[in-house]
Amino acid sequence: MRLITIMGLLLCYDYISATSDITSESNELKKIMWTNWEQSNNINSDVIFDTPEMIRREGYPAESHVITTEDGYLLTLHRIPGGNGSLPVLLQHAFLCTSADWIILGKGKALAYLLADQGYDVWLGNSRGNTYSRAHISLSPSELKFWDFSFNEMGIYDLPAMITFITNMRSQPLHTYIGHSMGTTSFYVMASERPKIAQLVQMMISLAPGVFVNHLKSPIKYITPFWREIKILVQQFFNDEILPQSDLLRFLSKYGCEPNFTNQKLCADLIFFICGYDYEQFNYTLLSVILSHDPAGSSAKTIAHYAQEVISGKFRQYDYGRDKNILMYNSPEPPDYNLTNITIPIALFYGLNDWLIDIVDVQRLYQLLPNVVDMYEVPWSKFNHVDFVWAKDAPKLVYERIFKLLKEKNPNNVTSI
Repeated sequence: MRLITIMGLLLCYDYISATSDITSESNELKKIMWTNWEQSNNINSDVIFDTPEMIRREGYPAESHVITTEDGYLLTLHRIPGGNGSLPVLLQHAFLCTSADWIILGKGKALAYLLADQGYDVWLGNSRGNTYSRAHISLSPSELKFWDFSFNEMGIYDLPAMITFITNMRSQPLHTYIGHSMGTTSFYVMASERPKIAQLVQMMISLAPGVFVNHLKSPIKYITPFWREIKILVQQFFNDEILPQSDLLRFLSKYGCEPNFTNQKLCADLIFFICGYDYEQFNYTLLSVILSHDPAGSSAKTIAHYAQEVISGKFRQYDYGRDKNILMYNSPEPPDYNLTNITIPIALFYGLNDWLIDIVDVQRLYQLLPNVVDMYEVPWSKFNHVDFVWAKDAPKLVYERIFKLLKEKNPNNVTSI
């Protein structure tokens, strides 16, 4: 009976997708179907809610702001507004993630909620190409040109648009930028290439800083030499888009990962296999929620850019090959991003069991940055790449340290946890 129900729902989804545009009516019908499934199977409603709905469900106000980048991408900023005199903080997610990652742990644990509880004006960014920023003023996601970007464009266009919007709206600098993984990569690109925008930020906190990545331990290092072939395949079969979120993916993740702990463990192992194993800190009951929001889609070019960084051991612009590099950069090799010119205060956080960001690469970054105010090793030997946003003890292991830094930098002395 369970299998028949599943097949029926899948057929309904296919019918809705095939016979209607993406309208509020069809989306509402899908949500009703998901809600009925949730109620009959005791599934967390955050599986079907988007970021603002999840925030409101926890009792906080939520806003959505659509902003336009200089090159025409439409990005969605989510916000938990603070009161009068509150200090603005921007949180930026990792690769294939969204603003939802900062709230998945729930009230009393997730960083976005803890910041709101302490009176901060909390902004949650969404990079181009993900679920909430999959639009452009003239390009369609069905066009290859739409996906012609990497973390380079996120740093040059996305973050400047977000930071400028927030600082103009608040008529004050951004108190702190907190990035996780690619959220740090794009920031270092911005701070290198758009220093005037970086001056609008008073402090930056890097969680698993994705700058130098050639010492990664993850098995994905074995496929990085084949990035050209992988990009061609993704272009041929998936239009240069990689791993977008979909109703079908949500449904299959719930059905495949929820029935019992064995299934949950197998699904979690897929994450650990890439990011590092930490069974003790992972909340398996949140797995369906995590997989209903992540992966959230991005470009194949972003993966290719990271693969180039792994191979070269450098933090530099996209490598188009000798001939095109000469046209683009007037050099056979792409130019390095100049990290030594970044003067704003920066804190570096890293985990000992992070298979994507190794301590050797973090130390190399530390040596190049002129104004590092904190170099923090998370005191848990198995702490991995995703633990920064999903670990059970993230409030104790990571967020207390963040609030200490915020308090030291806070002119209004907002109370720390």
